[in-house]
Amino acid sequence: MEDIMSPRLDASHTQTATSTTPPDDLDPFESPDDTRARQAAAAAAPTGLPDIPPYDEVAPDDARALSKTLFERLESLEEGTHEFAYVRNTLVELNLALVKFAASRFRSRSEPMEDIIQVGTIGLIKAIDRFELSRGVEFPTFAMPTIIGEIKRFFRDTSWSVRVPRRLQELRLDLAKAGDELAQRLDRAPTVAELARHLDLTEDEVVEGMAASNAYTASSLDAQPDEDDSEGALADRIGYEDHGLEGIEYVESLKPLIAELPSRDRRILSLRFVANMTQSEIGEELGISQMHVSRLLSRTLVRLRKGLTVEE
Repeated sequence: MEDIMSPRLDASHTQTATSTTPPDDLDPFESPDDTRARQAAAAAAPTGLPDIPPYDEVAPDDARALSKTLFERLESLEEGTHEFAYVRNTLVELNLALVKFAASRFRSRSEPMEDIIQVGTIGLIKAIDRFELSRGVEFPTFAMPTIIGEIKRFFRDTSWSVRVPRRLQELRLDLAKAGDELAQRLDRAPTVAELARHLDLTEDEVVEGMAASNAYTASSLDAQPDEDDSEGALADRIGYEDHGLEGIEYVESLKPLIAELPSRDRRILSLRFVANMTQSEIGEELGISQMHVSRLLSRTLVRLRKGLTVEE
């Protein structure tokens, strides 16, 4: 390799697959379990690789040089073998600094940093699986867009208060960007028609996107108002008593009773209470007298009232 690494990463300090830690190098403060784990990791490592120090002690330049060596070796190993898994996992550990750097850009978000790093690590693994040395591109340059894209996808899919289709999620971003551009150009908030022309959309699509934007964040009904606000919680301000709820039970109970009525009686009820026609108008509609309509209507109402009483 032409890359210059620090002495501790020099390829001359290589380890073999059967090497074990000499007794003189044992740490007297290291537990037996840690010693066995370290020796097992050394035994699982493929031959011909430079000695790998603790990952958090590797400088960025050394990590790039060592990653290049590991990628060269990864191409010669068969996927699914222990050697392949060791080299791949080592690449992940060496390049976790890229994930932490990308995650720091989203520190202001409400999601825990541990979750963001975990999602970014998935992007790092995808980048490792897709990377090819023959492209002549440095791995950090190749991996960073994949890591950031994975994190952005995570926020896009999980940060909405109400789940909406991805099409509307992307439309919200387009509307926000177009709104800022047009506001600077027009020195005022753009109209729906102007947004539609700018994005080559219909006005209905723009309105749909604006409505979907309301689902991005939600406020708690128990949220307390500002200190200078004399009103109560949000639930106290938006709630109201719906008097129509009292009649729902009666309406549902009347449905089967009305279905049992003769067709003429059902039509009279519909004309009177749905179409709001007078008894005279109903008589003209049906070709009968107003008095006859009154008797039929009274008989029908008595029958329904009696049916409700029996139900109760």
